[in-house]
Amino acid sequence: MEKVVMIGIMSVLLAIPLKKDKPEFSMLIILTACILISSLAVWRIRDLLRYLKTLQKYLGSGSIYIKVLFKMIAVTYMAELGANLCRDAGYGAVAGQIEFFGKLMLLAVSLPVLSALFEVLLQFVPGGIG
Repeated sequence: MEKVVMIGIMSVLLAIPLKKDKPEFSMLIILTACILISSLAVWRIRDLLRYLKTLQKYLGSGSIYIKVLFKMIAVTYMAELGANLCRDAGYGAVAGQIEFFGKLMLLAVSLPVLSALFEVLLQFVPGGIG
């Protein structure tokens, strides 16, 4: 985490003075920092995915939960990335819509887990509901 914070802070400190006189260099510094941070994130995500696949082997028939978790992680990161890019470009309204749609997608992806939860709960209710 320290590397990511230092890359971010140093790139911003280098880009700020260049922003007025040489905005193209400022943008290049920020873009380079984003690429470095993204590459570090990819390595961490790869390790996380490897661990989750190991968990999936242990769960067997419960692997639907791991699949849902994978989808939720993907939706969260894609929505965050898209919203941040739009917000940084000055399009806050589009960023808000991306975040809203991401939340809806998280709800839609989690419905199988909610359904399984309700099925388990209904087994403990004598005579069912109604």
